[in-house]
Amino acid sequence: MTVLRVDTISGIGSDGPVFDGDLEFNSQNFFVLSKGTTTDRNQTGGRGLFALGAAPTASNIINYVTISSMGNALDFGDLTYAQDSSSGGCSSSTRGIFGGGGPSNKDTICFVTIATTGNALDFGNLTIAKRGVTAHSNSTRGIFAGGRADPAGSNPVDDIEYITIATLGNATDFGNLTDARRYPGSTSSPTRGVIAGGFGSPARVDVIDYITIATTGNATNFGNLTGIRDNLEGNSDGVRGIFGAGNDGSNNLNTIDYLTIATTGNASDFGDLVNTVFDPMSASNSIRGLYAGGGDPAKVNVIQYVTISSTGNANDFGDLTSPGAEGSGCSDSHGGLS
Repeated sequence: MTVLRVDTISGIGSDGPVFDGDLEFNSQNFFVLSKGTTTDRNQTGGRGLFALGAAPTASNIINYVTISSMGNALDFGDLTYAQDSSSGGCSSSTRGIFGGGGPSNKDTICFVTIATTGNALDFGNLTIAKRGVTAHSNSTRGIFAGGRADPAGSNPVDDIEYITIATLGNATDFGNLTDARRYPGSTSSPTRGVIAGGFGSPARVDVIDYITIATTGNATNFGNLTGIRDNLEGNSDGVRGIFGAGNDGSNNLNTIDYLTIATTGNASDFGDLVNTVFDPMSASNSIRGLYAGGGDPAKVNVIQYVTISSTGNANDFGDLTSPGAEGSGCSDSHGGLS
């Protein structure tokens, strides 16, 4: 695939229209033009994608929704592989990326063009095969962090790796988390990535780390969640990051925490999800944060949403095409693209 980046139309100059987005030529030899700026896409809805994971067994199903409206998800297409244990999802305004997951730990990375529907195509490979990985991005780089790399065991890893979303190829080493952990959650602003919680060695943690996405290097401590948990998922509006769901070792949780991404410090209580659930899939359009599916312990098909800039409990959005958990989500208008 050849990708040409130009600017989306934002005005008329002396030589014609001025652009500030993406123009992508796909494998079918036609192009997809992203529809306006991120703000424009938020106002018109933005599209959220959910790779369902265990549904209830290993699945390659991808669903999609229009984030600004409410309603049931529709079928998008299929991943290049079936997964049942926590892949990572990230995206630009044009491409959605899914990588890692189980069973038997995957190093596969695949991609879709978010504005269209259809099956995923091969992108490249992670530096190591792993599941329980989390991912986030800005408009240029996708970041995959943490996970477990031993197929028969549960030892966590501290690896952080990155890809350039517009270019096909294998991931490259970025640095390391402050400690090894599997099943953390993450989110981002255009500048900073935040990785929270997870199952370390030997227990669940409340640790929050951050990185600067444009550079490489090890993560730095940010603060702490309101409690220990793994199997949580993040969303953001570019300013505020939220982390919902999880398991504290005794119970599945409906907890939502929030923090200000540009500062450091401990998270605060945001509100509650409509149900207690572990490892749902998440997507946002910089206004709404969506949580889809999850397990409690059976897989559920519920999609719910919050308004990220305020605090309060989640509301019902609609349903997935089938119950699913331990997958991943992404969108064309999340807070990392603001």
